[in-house]
Amino acid sequence: MQPNAEKLLDIAGITYPLIGLYDVEETKPFEPFVQTKHCLFSAYENWRCGQSVMLSKENFKCPGAGYWLCSVESMPRDKFIAFLVEKEGLKSSKPIMSRFLEVQKPYNQAHPFLVIGPLQADQYDHLKTITFFVTPDQLSFLLLGAEYPNADSNDHQVISKFGSGCSQLVSVFTDLDKPKALIGSTDIAMRRYLPPDILTLTVTKPMFERLCGLDDDSFVSKPFWKRLQNARTSS
Repeated sequence: MQPNAEKLLDIAGITYPLIGLYDVEETKPFEPFVQTKHCLFSAYENWRCGQSVMLSKENFKCPGAGYWLCSVESMPRDKFIAFLVEKEGLKSSKPIMSRFLEVQKPYNQAHPFLVIGPLQADQYDHLKTITFFVTPDQLSFLLLGAEYPNADSNDHQVISKFGSGCSQLVSVFTDLDKPKALIGSTDIAMRRYLPPDILTLTVTKPMFERLCGLDDDSFVSKPFWKRLQNARTSS
């Protein structure tokens, strides 16, 4: 059952809808769909309006999204590496980019369709990750919540990894069954579709449930967060 995030969002002041990535056989529950111009994140305003994006191995606009989300190589690997290094300058050499692609694998779909859009409570079983669009203050709030019960300084439950904006939605997670949070939207190629003060935090379902379960004994009702909110409204 999908946890209720209303209290968490209200306290944090997050007004942008939570965006889920679903791996599904049937897409009808998620309609209407919007066709992106190219980058998946060009749907930013559409998501705000309740629309979703559907991807499949036969239907994707951006070759990067096709690769990272659908495991489709639109060009030979050597040309792909050359493009990423020589055209886009994303790694310092072809061998380094080649090694990166060997280590960082694309997402492996379980079903024919991926849907990225506002959360649908009745589709929780098919949900893979949840993405918060947040300001730096709200990001700080969520990061504190993500680490709230963690006593192991060697267990990094919050991570940040190099990758395209779409890969940061799911591909960079090694185990979706563990509570993990990833600071995303650090890809400068897709940031032009977002407001300049917005980043993302993408979380696995166990981490989402942890965040939604924060109670009044935690920092959410303590002075630090209230003081920060007051400082922003009085400045």
